Amino acid sequence: MTTPFDDAERRIWSGRAEAYTRTYARLCAHPVEALLDAAGVRPGGRVLDVGCGSGTVSVAAFARGADVCAADAEPGMVEATRRAVPGAEVRMARLPELPYPGACFDAVLANFVLNHVGRPLAALTELRRITRPGGRLALTIWRAPAAAGQALIGRAARSAGLTRPAWLPALDPDDDFPRTPEGLGSLLAAAGFLEATCSEVAWGHEAGAEEWWAGAEQGIGAIGQVLNSRGPEGMAEARRAYDGLSAEFRTPSGQLVLPHVALLAAGTA
Repeated sequence: MTTPFDDAERRIWSGRAEAYTRTYARLCAHPVEALLDAAGVRPGGRVLDVGCGSGTVSVAAFARGADVCAADAEPGMVEATRRAVPGAEVRMARLPELPYPGACFDAVLANFVLNHVGRPLAALTELRRITRPGGRLALTIWRAPAAAGQALIGRAARSAGLTRPAWLPALDPDDDFPRTPEGLGSLLAAAGFLEATCSEVAWGHEAGAEEWWAGAEQGIGAIGQVLNSRGPEGMAEARRAYDGLSAEFRTPSGQLVLPHVALLAAGTA
């Protein structure tokens, strides 16, 4: 069963695969190798990349010799992953109901996916169902509160008086959890994963000011919807604020170095 949050996520991401690939895909690629290490991805292992996006995780798992399956709820993302990894089995599917039999994967990978589901515990329970006994789950989410780089465009939007659109619901409080190592680790344990661990991954993401702005301007993510909530006038006002605030992160070369912090968690089925 989907929630209003899930339905809003489908609306947010519909048709935005190419825009994501050009902008935020590189940001989300940063923890991929650590994610694969945490899941014990190895040659010949059967691996699922759930919420595969444009295929970055699938490409890395395939390069390690894994037998890769991938799934995403957005048709454009499915096609992007098929192009990126022709040898992978890629399907349209969304959490918490996946079209796979129980205990069929040696490793399950979910890179910045749990942020986008309306029932995180149900999603993790489903991922445990399809992971073989002794197999591993590894996932990433964004930490809250957000690091300064991730918060930059939100600060600009607030400076312009932009607010969350009424049609864009927040996660139901009964389904939410603390976006901390302790909170995410406890959620994995509640879903039945053993030896659950969680740690922070921090880095400075380098991007041009135009590149960083472009993803949200094109409507990617909840922040993209906020930015577009008052039309061209609101966008222009937020852009003026962004140009001023981004100076905090600008290097002598003109690039931005944007601090980000993610959580990387893993557990055994």
